[in-house]
Amino acid sequence: MRLRHSQGALRGARRSGGAASGTARDRQAEEERRRVRLMIEITARAGAYRKGLVTAVGRLSPEEAAILADLERNGLQVPQLHDVLCGGHVLVDDPQLYEDWRFAGQSRPRLSSHHRDIDKTLYPDIGMRGQVVREKLHGRTAQGTWVQLEKTPAAFGERRLPGLNDVRHLMDYVVYRITRSNVGPWGLSRMTERRPMYLSPVLALPTPLTPPVARSLTRALHRIEADDDVTAVSKDLAVRFPPPDRPDLAGELGRSLSGRAGRGLFGNSDVWVTQTPSPSAAAVLGEGSEPSEAGAWPRGGAA
Repeated sequence: MRLRHSQGALRGARRSGGAASGTARDRQAEEERRRVRLMIEITARAGAYRKGLVTAVGRLSPEEAAILADLERNGLQVPQLHDVLCGGHVLVDDPQLYEDWRFAGQSRPRLSSHHRDIDKTLYPDIGMRGQVVREKLHGRTAQGTWVQLEKTPAAFGERRLPGLNDVRHLMDYVVYRITRSNVGPWGLSRMTERRPMYLSPVLALPTPLTPPVARSLTRALHRIEADDDVTAVSKDLAVRFPPPDRPDLAGELGRSLSGRAGRGLFGNSDVWVTQTPSPSAAAVLGEGSEPSEAGAWPRGGAA
């Protein structure tokens, strides 16, 4: 069974030909499952879901955890997880995820009406069943990968006669037509294919500047840098230690920050911590309210 890992170290080692021991992979997979379980349990406290979500989280599979962890690695925040679990249509500008989410023994080709502009013979849509995702469906886009969780597993593409689940799937489609909301495993989401959730969108495009604009911009940047040099330190030191001469200051504009820049995993959600008061800590902090006779504060007191 092929396991996906959201941590860059093991992912990079596998792509570069490095091999990690089975024990290390198992530990990584279990840590990934624990993290995803915690994310779901947090969002389940505040969001409205169908009954049974917390129970299903206890049976979360490594494959399900890998998919949700990859979404988190690409910028998914805990408040957005609600829409994912309720069937929101998600776009990620990472085509490699299409291959990473094809798990041996778990994934199967599926027919769907999503993203018809993609050659389905070259990039067939892929389904996978699970306790939390119920029916995960993903495929390729022109720029990356899309994924959507469905309430009812369907047999489309398995070359057999339609069953009860297929009838239920069609009923979910009727609900979608009426409510204009996707029917996910644990609720409804307005994040449809026409109004999807974007993660890690590729928005930065190189745009050349005309020579007059480039010269004017470079002069302005040189002037700003020179002003910073003489105000940050004394003028004598600024003359003795000039900054590196970089002829193309304009070329430094637009460079993205390394790593994940943004609001973080919890975004603007209401996150709070409840804990039992510690009598020992209160006692230590309460000591030393008055200076000692020697004029020094007791150890552990306020400074």
